[in-house]
Amino acid sequence: MIETGTPGADVRLEDLGDWRRTHTCGELTRAHVREAAEAATLMGWVHRVRDHGGVLFVDLRDRYGLTQVVFRPERCGPEVMKRAGQVGNESVIAVRGPVAPRPAESVNPDLSTGEVELEAREIRVLAAAAPLPFQVNEAMHLANEDLRLRYRYLDLRRPELSAMLALRHRAAQAGRAHLSGRGFLEIETPLLVKPTPEGARDYVVPSRVHPGKFYALPQSPQLYKQTLMIAGCDRYFQFARCLRDEDLRADRQPEHTQIDLELSFVTEEEVFAAVEGLMVALWRECKGVELETPFPRLTFRESMARYGTDKPDVRFGFEFVDVTALCARSPRRVIADGAKAQDGTAAALVLPGGAEISGTQLRKYEDVVKAAGGGGLTFFKVQAADREKQQIIFPGGLLDEFLAAVKARDGDAVVFTNGPWEHTLKALGVLRSQLGQPLLAGHEDEWRFLWVRDFPLFEWDAEAKRWSPRHHMFTMPNAEHLPLLESDPGKVHAQLYDLVLNGTELGSGSIRIHRTDIQERVMKVIGLAREEAYRKFGFLLEAYQFASPPHGGIGLGFDRIVMLLGGCESLRETIAFPKSASAASLMDGCPSDVEPEQLRELKIRVDPDL
Repeated sequence: MIETGTPGADVRLEDLGDWRRTHTCGELTRAHVREAAEAATLMGWVHRVRDHGGVLFVDLRDRYGLTQVVFRPERCGPEVMKRAGQVGNESVIAVRGPVAPRPAESVNPDLSTGEVELEAREIRVLAAAAPLPFQVNEAMHLANEDLRLRYRYLDLRRPELSAMLALRHRAAQAGRAHLSGRGFLEIETPLLVKPTPEGARDYVVPSRVHPGKFYALPQSPQLYKQTLMIAGCDRYFQFARCLRDEDLRADRQPEHTQIDLELSFVTEEEVFAAVEGLMVALWRECKGVELETPFPRLTFRESMARYGTDKPDVRFGFEFVDVTALCARSPRRVIADGAKAQDGTAAALVLPGGAEISGTQLRKYEDVVKAAGGGGLTFFKVQAADREKQQIIFPGGLLDEFLAAVKARDGDAVVFTNGPWEHTLKALGVLRSQLGQPLLAGHEDEWRFLWVRDFPLFEWDAEAKRWSPRHHMFTMPNAEHLPLLESDPGKVHAQLYDLVLNGTELGSGSIRIHRTDIQERVMKVIGLAREEAYRKFGFLLEAYQFASPPHGGIGLGFDRIVMLLGGCESLRETIAFPKSASAASLMDGCPSDVEPEQLRELKIRVDPDL
């Protein structure tokens, strides 16, 4: 903790007085070179000070850029030199002087201001910085993240993060302009909502005027945006704040922003077209890139069968080959039984040139698959020396059939696994993702969007011994699967879709249920009795009864979009004041205790023994 007091007590501080900033620190170019009498005034933070034999060079920074300021004793006088020599990094100063061209040998082509410098004649020190907990100007050796989050206002001064906030602003403005120009209304929905304990945990807010009652903070505006469609708003959007009390990962925060959309009288394809237009607008504005539309479409089953995930990165190959029928013919029971089992599958992955991979490394691949929930991994190298051993698994011509099916060549390696369909493919998908990472070098600016659609509506919760929604319960089942709701819920697929970019899910959406009878049937499948359903979601079910248009939409993770646009590795780099991995704000110390009087007003008692 930095001690409070007067930082830089030996430095005389001044007010702005009649000085006014004439230019930003990212603005000056050769066009601003003037006679000495026509001075420019810059204001900002001292990024770095360099003393070259009595001549001081100060890099002055603001959010627009950086300008070199030079103090020469023969031009600014001893008093100005003395004051300039007292300023430390991150002090705030104002300087005045003419703009001069830099000597040819000192031009910096990496800066927009790199051809000029400000020859200081005057200086005012507006604020002096206390000793810094870390150096803002050190790009290569960053302080640890917790320290930077503790002093987030210093971290945000770094040009990299300052640029990220500007990028976020541009993306938001481009999104708003695009959607507004296409008939969408930006409508705010409540932040204090009814608790609905479905999906992630709610953050709850006690009500003082209704003792013992609680609001929740919204996990999404889902129910309200559907209500807006019933109200006839037709096209809605919002940059919505969403809050979920869940465990964090690198790409999760307890509060995040999503671009929330809802449209009436639409099919999936019309939602896809609206979202694709939005993505085109964002990438054009923020990256100068023209995206190709329409984006490819995959069904959930296709995506799983080819890549082992419902959010595949298709910038590299390593597609699976279905070898279920071939493995079922193997004399090895451990190979055949998993493929023959109900809902069993076998999938293979060819590693080009993999015969050079050591057996030790191949066994590490097996560890990856097992750790991901798979039953194991069989592997062999495609080379004559190993053919006899491979005949044990695929005897006679079966081996040639197998190698032809997977298109393996001499010098390759083949790995394959078998077992329950989804678990097996997911486990092999984890290995595929790891194998593909080294292939992505040089593909950072390749944007491979795709839609994954036609998801199962339900998944079996083995712990609760009941069906639960795979995404949420307000998704319209496929028309042909409606008869299966009561008889075989596991086979019900829905008009449900995800937008994926380079292996990252950007958002999830669906065509919504707009009929009370279908909604009640879906709720019944997940164990929500009619009375309980109306207690929790009565206002929406009641609204359906007054004629709801068919409608659909999506929630797009705005933080994730900015993260990918900016080439970041963490959402925290895209948010001005993010939470830490433990959902704490290290800068202001929240969550924190509240005064006992507040708890009494809320009729709340904290039990330390729970």
